[in-house]
Amino acid sequence: MGDNQETIKTHNVVIVVITIACIGAIIESFTQGWELWVPPVIVFGIVVIWWMHVSQRGTDMSRENYYMVFSMLVAFYHGVHSTSFFDVIVITALLMGTVTLIRRALFLRLLLVEYFLVMVIQIVMAVVKKSIVFDSLVVSRILLHMISAICLFVLLNTVIDKSLRDVKEIRRFEGEKVIFDNNMEDFLVNISHELRTPVNVINGLSGLILRKEDRDDVRSIRDAGRRLAHQIEDLQDYSEIQRKEVIVENDRYMITSLLNDLLSGYRMMGDRFKLEFIVDLDPTVPAVMKGDVGKLYKIIEHLLDNAFKFTRRGGARLRITALKKTYGVNLIIEVSDTGIGMTEKDIEAVSKGIYQGNANRDRKNGGIGLGLSIVYGIVRGMNGFVKIESEPGRGTTVRVSVFQEVIDKSPCMSVRTDRFINAVFYSNPAKFKVAALGGFYRDMANDLAAGIRANLYFAPGPDEFKKLMSRGDITHVFMGAEEYQSDSGFIDSMAKTDVVVAVFAPDGFIAGKNIIMLHKPLYGLQAVQILNGQENFEDHTWSQEIKRPVLAGVRALVVDDEPMNLVVATGLFREYDMDIDTAESGKDAINKFSVNDYDVVFMDHMMPEMDGVEAMKRIRGVADQKRRDVKIVALTANALSGAREMFLREGFDGFIAKPIRINDFERVMNQVMTDVKIDRKRGSR
Repeated sequence: MGDNQETIKTHNVVIVVITIACIGAIIESFTQGWELWVPPVIVFGIVVIWWMHVSQRGTDMSRENYYMVFSMLVAFYHGVHSTSFFDVIVITALLMGTVTLIRRALFLRLLLVEYFLVMVIQIVMAVVKKSIVFDSLVVSRILLHMISAICLFVLLNTVIDKSLRDVKEIRRFEGEKVIFDNNMEDFLVNISHELRTPVNVINGLSGLILRKEDRDDVRSIRDAGRRLAHQIEDLQDYSEIQRKEVIVENDRYMITSLLNDLLSGYRMMGDRFKLEFIVDLDPTVPAVMKGDVGKLYKIIEHLLDNAFKFTRRGGARLRITALKKTYGVNLIIEVSDTGIGMTEKDIEAVSKGIYQGNANRDRKNGGIGLGLSIVYGIVRGMNGFVKIESEPGRGTTVRVSVFQEVIDKSPCMSVRTDRFINAVFYSNPAKFKVAALGGFYRDMANDLAAGIRANLYFAPGPDEFKKLMSRGDITHVFMGAEEYQSDSGFIDSMAKTDVVVAVFAPDGFIAGKNIIMLHKPLYGLQAVQILNGQENFEDHTWSQEIKRPVLAGVRALVVDDEPMNLVVATGLFREYDMDIDTAESGKDAINKFSVNDYDVVFMDHMMPEMDGVEAMKRIRGVADQKRRDVKIVALTANALSGAREMFLREGFDGFIAKPIRINDFERVMNQVMTDVKIDRKRGSR
């Protein structure tokens, strides 16, 4: 694309020069009384030149051929008239310079030949008509012009030769760079895949240990493993983006489930860094949409990671809205922070895919600097848009817009009760050291009230709060820990009445007996659940909205060439009372399946001798021969874009990426095992 733009710019200059020269020839034709039929032909030729250029008709070389042949004909027409005797060198020099711009040495030589041909004609005409006296001055001028033409030819020919060599060298370098980049990307893909296996084992084993006993050292190992796994995944995503191999999948999903799944990992983020975290989900966003939920998860995750990484005071807000269109909705994901901000240079760098907007910025704050570049790459792969608004020292707002198909247009959050509701959202902006946070909370309350169409009043201070409570018709109160502590006695007494009081606070916060404790981050769904009369107020953690599958008695065969992966998978699956058998190769799996009856097979992909796809197809063949019904799920570290679609297309019933996430496992098993009848009394064969 860059080369084409440069060619167009060069052609612009060439055509302008030719047009000016032709206009000059037309003017001189009229003033000198030359052939009157020629100017219209020249005008027609100019029109054709511009038409070919604007429409980009033909190839670059074919257009250049026309430009130069036409200009040489005009030059010849101009040069053969006696009044142009000493002007020939000027026109020839102008065209030679023009030819040099397009690096066409052949036309340079033709122009030199044309010059001498025209001069011979001019000299012969002058001798015959005796129009010029060939004294020493005229002869010296003719010789000077000819020598100048030759010298100019040699000079410009040298320039063209050097330019062509430079172009050839640049293309050779670009070719080598492409090969190098491809090799490097292959290396990153391979090394990241190789690293994923031991990292998955570390994460899996540490997770199994923590299920049995709570140990700080094991938790530190697990957290380090998760961080490394996250960075390995970033390398894979970045490699896909650079290769332009981002594949978009389409699945139905609930926006609330996506957020619950994601926020379960961020629940302690604000407490850990002493930062505020607000989640502003517009209740009118469609409940169920269709799109690449995995990539949406990554987009939000990277935006939040980036926000918290570069924020030391204040906090961050995640805001999700939907703009209705005839084809569905534009899902708008916006993350704002009160951090260090970005310069225009940083924004331009990440928008172009440069892996670090500012290397020093990333070294000071950790990470490998791929977050925003990955967001740009993924969003472009989804035909969406990214806009960054930032100012150094005043925070950053990143806004992403992607199209999503609407499956269920009903609102994702709504109040489903006939009970009269008058709610108060009590948040005192004076408690925030960063003023923007007060606006974040106020906007969230306003969006929630407008979306659920409920009476929700915002109280920015204690006086406004008590004035609202004095009305006597308030049914619900939502507030922060600081607001509660400022007048806990009054609020505790109020909670003993019919008023429902909920406090958003960090873990470990202690409030009165009748106070509902809600975990941060502040999220409208929790408020809506309370407005709907949810009775289980003891621990409002993030429910995953995924039903735990009933797998007791299910016979499973786990196939993996890495023994430690078998240990991890076996330990996890036995938590669901499944009967587990293992195989360390595709051939071993086929042999075991031939003599045993399994309900489900978990198959690794990358195995020596026989990969998982071939092993799956052979097991399907055995199952068909013995009239068995078996579900086969891909369980692999191959988590590249399109991996799930590829495995399903090959014939797998489901796909689970390693390291195994409980939500993914339970979701897939609920889908896969719906029509499998399990004999709960049987044992393993």
